[in-house]
Amino acid sequence: MVAPDEARTRIMRANRSTGTSSEKALAKLLWRAGHRYRLNDKSVLGKPDICFKRHRVAVFCDGEFWHGKDWAKKRRRIGQNRAYWIPKIERNMARDKAVNKALRKQGWTVLRFWHADIKRDPQKCADEVLRYFR
Repeated sequence: MVAPDEARTRIMRANRSTGTSSEKALAKLLWRAGHRYRLNDKSVLGKPDICFKRHRVAVFCDGEFWHGKDWAKKRRRIGQNRAYWIPKIERNMARDKAVNKALRKQGWTVLRFWHADIKRDPQKCADEVLRYFR
């Protein structure tokens, strides 16, 4: 049997910042629609998950925990290591807002999708991205 702290550590380490299932599902639909993109382009502020430089469209696929979806409710539910997780997630949220603002100021369209929304209906999310190419 694994100790609870070790199990939690293993679970949290298994989370990836790139190549997530939601990112792959959305990218696959966009590729099939004939649009070419860059994944995790470091030359664009915020390193968007999917980037269309020619059209200046940056797409981010955000995980609910890491980016603070329903943060007012979920913040109270964090039970372990609150002194670490609460500031970390709030920094992530602040960084997301700053990146959105800076990219828009540079003329980019910024689209952010929650992981669960992509998993529920990837075609709907892809259609929303494709609207910017018509």
